[in-house]
Amino acid sequence: MRRVRYDRPGGPLFVEEVPVPVPGPGELLVRAEAIGVTLPMVRKVSESAEPVPLGGEVAGEVTAVGAGGTGFAVGDRVTGLCFGHGYADVVPLHASMASPVPAAATAVDAVALVRSGLVALGALEAAGTERGEAALVTAAASGVGHLALRLARLRGASRVVAAVSDTRKAGFVRDCGADEVVGYDADGWGEPVGYALDAVGGDVLAPALAALAPGGRLVAYSSGGGTIRAYDLLVGAKTVTGFQLGRIARDRPETYERWRRELWQLFAEGALRPAVHREFDLADAAKAHEAIESRGNLGKVVLRP
Repeated sequence: MRRVRYDRPGGPLFVEEVPVPVPGPGELLVRAEAIGVTLPMVRKVSESAEPVPLGGEVAGEVTAVGAGGTGFAVGDRVTGLCFGHGYADVVPLHASMASPVPAAATAVDAVALVRSGLVALGALEAAGTERGEAALVTAAASGVGHLALRLARLRGASRVVAAVSDTRKAGFVRDCGADEVVGYDADGWGEPVGYALDAVGGDVLAPALAALAPGGRLVAYSSGGGTIRAYDLLVGAKTVTGFQLGRIARDRPETYERWRRELWQLFAEGALRPAVHREFDLADAAKAHEAIESRGNLGKVVLRP
């Protein structure tokens, strides 16, 4: 089977032929039909001191079940997060990280909706949103960001502001529910908002905080770092919360499952549809990474083995 990896920090990515893996205890073997590409994984390629397995979201059909891999059987369609080699034709997926894919959904729907949607929904929960509040979403055209726009609107936001790296994305984010669009380099980001969801970090963190009204809440879920001054929190009685989905999956599995069910229910009702920027062949994984690195994607970037 084919598998994508790299052998030094920064890449390049290449395809190699390797034997089909054997599922370990508690694992499922999944014939991958779609693989989601994420910004954290793209950053790991360039920032990790040593090469790491290319993991991420995967969806496909179970072909084998390891010892103790309860809850699923051969032939089931599943999606989940792979922490090992996920850019491959066949992927080992721990059963605890797997969830069923509804019959009405495709594998691409699954990788575009579930993980990104869980991050977006979880960030909104962490913000403690109330109906009638104005919202701000950075990286608004990304796989997570465009779903956060739609979910903020569904949760009753009175005004939704999309912050993007390039205002040529304005049409796309407006279609996803944004009322206003601002570029990261704008002098001001408009009227203050009640809460902000930041997926960028770095230089974007400070203006996102400044965009909050007094008492506003910023939820940071970026791997991009950045610093803010305690004084800027104090003078506006603002708060910053870090959100990490992995902690929810590990420590609050019932919450994780409730959010997952909510996403699929919204999908079934036609209220929430993920946008896919482009589907790349597994051999073009480097091009998929480039689409994210260049900040050119509109929605989710997907690999198709």
